[in-house]
Amino acid sequence: MKTFPDDFIWGTATSSYQIEGAALKSGKGPSIWDAFSNIPGKTHNGETGEIACDHYHKFKDDIQLMKNMGVKAYRFSIAWARIMPTGKSIINEEGIAFYSALIDELIKADIVPWVTLYHWDLPLALQLEDDGWLGASLPDYFAAYADVCFEHFGDRVKNWITLNEPWVASILGYGQGVFAPGRVSTSEPYLAGHHFILAHAKAVHIYREKYSYQNGNIGITNNCDWREPLTNSENDKQAAERALEFFLAWFADPIYKGDYPKSMKERLGNRLPEFTSEEKVMIQGTSDFFGLNHYTTMYAAHNDGTKKEQSVYGNGGISEDQDVDLSLDEKWKLTGMNWAVVPWGCKKMLAWIDERYHKPDIYITENGCAYNDELVNGQVNDQERLDFYKGYLKACQEAIDEGIKLKGYFAWSFMDNFEWASGYEKRFGLHYVDFNTLKRTPKKSADWFSDVIKCNSADI
Repeated sequence: MKTFPDDFIWGTATSSYQIEGAALKSGKGPSIWDAFSNIPGKTHNGETGEIACDHYHKFKDDIQLMKNMGVKAYRFSIAWARIMPTGKSIINEEGIAFYSALIDELIKADIVPWVTLYHWDLPLALQLEDDGWLGASLPDYFAAYADVCFEHFGDRVKNWITLNEPWVASILGYGQGVFAPGRVSTSEPYLAGHHFILAHAKAVHIYREKYSYQNGNIGITNNCDWREPLTNSENDKQAAERALEFFLAWFADPIYKGDYPKSMKERLGNRLPEFTSEEKVMIQGTSDFFGLNHYTTMYAAHNDGTKKEQSVYGNGGISEDQDVDLSLDEKWKLTGMNWAVVPWGCKKMLAWIDERYHKPDIYITENGCAYNDELVNGQVNDQERLDFYKGYLKACQEAIDEGIKLKGYFAWSFMDNFEWASGYEKRFGLHYVDFNTLKRTPKKSADWFSDVIKCNSADI
């Protein structure tokens, strides 16, 4: 039986707006998601995160559920507006107290906290007063907010993630308008992404220069789905590579190589902001590990301008900038999000990162699937989700066996939650949540995941 390394990190993950609730209580300010989800037609059935899973009031019970599962690490995000209601200057002591109590409870349960500083819920005041992530002041405001978190929680938190999926916030928030703040543009995503990278780097420098005595690690989490060439033609191979560069390398290359990918600079021209020489130096090397959120795979082919884009989310950027056409294999099984289940794509994604960025330590900070779970006689028999995890964890084992430095895996998500524009319809969790009673029920996959952790093997 193949096993994972003894020091492999097993965890689950959530984000603040998706589970906490108490959206405007205890001193918390409104976020762009509070505003966006209250605009009619922006989310499924007009649902919001106002209550969500009520984790704000039930966090001790939730941590007990994690402890019962044997979870060793928990990745959660801090709501910037709960710490600083306007995003700057004023600190909300009730927010500090909540996250401090949450961290203490995790440590008491022998669960290692992994903290994400930003998971898309920008304080609304910064959107209104400073133009959100289009504003040049945002990197400094984010760094100041990060400083507050390091000061208050860094004595106990040793694993920090600055940003979660800046591609999503840039493309879906500023390009396609389907996520907060709901803007539509072919240029704004690249400006927002530029400021995300600067914000990340400035926060890391504060951590390293001011809080090195805390002996922690800090990095960034990017999302990327694998792009497999549709054919063996050179055009399709280049298209697949280009798609990955516009998706992942957009944010990873400046950190690991010092600048944007050549393909982006050539194709975007002055729509892609430039880093100064000083900024390049500041940014490069600002991640102690490579955080990856990975879910699916698509075929990529060269688009000569006659084909139409086949994916509602594009292929990692604005489609007309890349000349890439996406497709699925009709034999692939699909999740409730219509994302293809392709475990071998995960292995290839890990290998691509390993080669391009010179063998970094990699943590899969999200991987999971949504299905239309049904509670029957108090149980959810989610065999499809169980099969998904088995397939992807087997791919992870194979990657490790081939020398890829995969160090941990966080299942998305710990429990069903507010799935952004999809509302409560899409269920990713290892625990079923009845959103009428907010009762949590372990799914079959939660029991299996618990066994994986205990045996350190996906071949159970």
